[in-house]
Amino acid sequence: METDYLAAFLIGLFGALHCVGMCGSIIGVLTLSLPREIREQPPRLVSHLLFYSAGRLLSYVLAGILAGAFGSGLLYSISPQSGHKVLLIIATGLMVAVGFYLAGWFPRLAYMERLGAPIWRRLEPLGRRLLPVKSPLQALLYGMIWGWLPCGLVYSALFIALAHGNYFTGGVFMFMFGLGTLPAVVGTGIFADQLLRWARNPQIRMYAGIILVVLALWGLLINW
Repeated sequence: METDYLAAFLIGLFGALHCVGMCGSIIGVLTLSLPREIREQPPRLVSHLLFYSAGRLLSYVLAGILAGAFGSGLLYSISPQSGHKVLLIIATGLMVAVGFYLAGWFPRLAYMERLGAPIWRRLEPLGRRLLPVKSPLQALLYGMIWGWLPCGLVYSALFIALAHGNYFTGGVFMFMFGLGTLPAVVGTGIFADQLLRWARNPQIRMYAGIILVVLALWGLLINW
């Protein structure tokens, strides 16, 4: 199980670097929407970025709990004995797919973003009402909406959380995923140029993908 949580953190960490272009543009808009006195004071700016991310984390954990609960029902509908192995194989396959995606070998995983488009069409207007962000509470609420932004990597992580077949481990898995995204998302507003160079480096992306594939296969072996 600890291997799965480490993998969740790494998916978030490397995946956020891969998607830094999209997340960076959002952070850019949010940062510019802040009053000048906040933007010119790094401690206050970082605190608002952290509130954005805390909101995202809350949404990820909620989604992970729901996915894990659904997976629990699926587990028992298959069979309590064999269902665990079925979901473990599914989770491993998805994690390998994410590894291939990060390495640039399976770009079609991005098509999963279409799954969340109907939900986002309803939530996006609510986010617009919170702009410009002037307080930490607004930043937290905007982050909670931002957490439902269509993203292939988030959906992949959610399917892995579902495959755990437990609401608690599903929530923890998505919490670790969200923690992994913090350095890139918060750092984008502070040292964006360096992050973009890392994100565009094919070797870094390839090694990140290979690490995830190895972790996925190792997790399958020790949990079988």
